[in-house]
Amino acid sequence: MKRKLYYVLFFLYVIVVAFVLYLNGVFTGEWKFSTNLIINVGFLIIIGILFVISSISFGRLNKVTRELEDVSLSLQKEYKKAGETNLWSVYKDNTAFFEQKDLQDMFNKYRLRINSAKTRRGTRSSCDLEEYINEDFLDRVGMNSFNSGVAGTLTGIGILGTFLGLSMGLGAFSGDDIFTISDNVGSLLSGMKVAFHTSVYGIFFSLVFNLIYRSLMSNAYKTLDEFLSVFHQTMQPFSVKDDENAAAMLVYQAGIASSLRQMLEMMKGNALEQTAGVGRIVDKFTEQMQSALDTDFKKLGNTLKSAGESQAASAANVAEMVEAVTTLVEANRNVQEALACVMERQEMFAKQLDDQKEMLVDMCYNMSDEISSQLYTFEQMRNYCEK
Repeated sequence: MKRKLYYVLFFLYVIVVAFVLYLNGVFTGEWKFSTNLIINVGFLIIIGILFVISSISFGRLNKVTRELEDVSLSLQKEYKKAGETNLWSVYKDNTAFFEQKDLQDMFNKYRLRINSAKTRRGTRSSCDLEEYINEDFLDRVGMNSFNSGVAGTLTGIGILGTFLGLSMGLGAFSGDDIFTISDNVGSLLSGMKVAFHTSVYGIFFSLVFNLIYRSLMSNAYKTLDEFLSVFHQTMQPFSVKDDENAAAMLVYQAGIASSLRQMLEMMKGNALEQTAGVGRIVDKFTEQMQSALDTDFKKLGNTLKSAGESQAASAANVAEMVEAVTTLVEANRNVQEALACVMERQEMFAKQLDDQKEMLVDMCYNMSDEISSQLYTFEQMRNYCEK
């Protein structure tokens, strides 16, 4: 259903063309050759050309999408019919795997690359079909570089018609007096019709086209993913690395089978012989355990005795160390007491020195005063004698 959406685009285009012609009086017989009609018809023709080019790419894209779906279903049926075995050997030389030319060209390139890299054990590289048939391939088929710009072009056409219509209406409008304004109102309204009509259908077609185009491309991408998944499951060729892994797995499985076979042969012996053998093993184990334990217990006793002696010696050493520490503590206390006495005596001596210092200072002051007094008296006496 999605692949036929672009038919809706042409249906809407016909409706818009008919509506524009009706507004210009073409169906009622009231139309006349006017600039308004020429501009609308010209823009609609441009839009129609864009739609035709896009529809061609849509048709090619739909063929590719339909081809991928058909091949996917065919591969799934043949894969089940072949007992779920790889189908590459069936199609490796097929030059008509796809009916669509673009798809077949890509498949031929992939096939030639795989065949050119073949060895007797497989392929040298793990080439994937997705390197050739991918989203870029669908974009080229669907003309993505062209169609992605159509929506913007349609919007641009609508905007261009808007400015063109307004310029036409304003260019023919003259406001010299009230009579001139009344006569030019028709030209102004005609230009505004062009402006609004082109804007409306330009933006409308842009939205519809973008919706249809995105839907078609999304459906194509989804179909491509499904096809590649089926291809990888049903006919992806094995590489040398895959063959080596498979061979290694076979060797591993063969080794396991051989080991199991030997174990079964050993278990087929006589039950009595097995029982006697087990008894001999148990007796020998018991003797060895007794001998080993006897020797070990002797070694353990000697070790414990040595440990006891070492512990006693350690205790004596600890006692001597405690006594020495006690003596050292006592000596330290005596030293501290002696230092305290010395400090006390030093303090007393310092105090005595301070007292003596004060006394000497006082004596010096007194002697200085007395000498000064005597000198003054002597000076008075000398002056008296001189007189």
